[in-house]
Amino acid sequence: VQLQASGGGLVQAGGSLRLSCKAHRAITSTFNNMDINWHRQAPGKQRELVASINSDRRTLYGDSVKGRFIISKDNARKTVYLEMNNLQPEDTAVYYCNARWSGAEFWGQGTQVTVSS
Repeated sequence: VQLQASGGGLVQAGGSLRLSCKAHRAITSTFNNMDINWHRQAPGKQRELVASINSDRRTLYGDSVKGRFIISKDNARKTVYLEMNNLQPEDTAVYYCNARWSGAEFWGQGTQVTVSS
């Protein structure tokens, strides 16, 4: 399984972006049963969990993004999305998606999100 993250960019404070995490080389049934997470890492800071969606589509959000970010999963497209609204400069980071399935863990390459004030 290979994960490809995309959708990052430069946005002004208060703006929105949608990140995508597409799973390549994964059969549909495997993707359907994956728990997928978005993490982020800002310069000089530890990586933090931003949002998660499990195989039952239950979601979990970090406290700093609750009410602003929405994670969703499209099994047909084997893609997980992270809709980010009301972005703030403190959201600036490299965003990574990762997937867990049957004891294995996979990571994407990261996509840069920069929010200007």
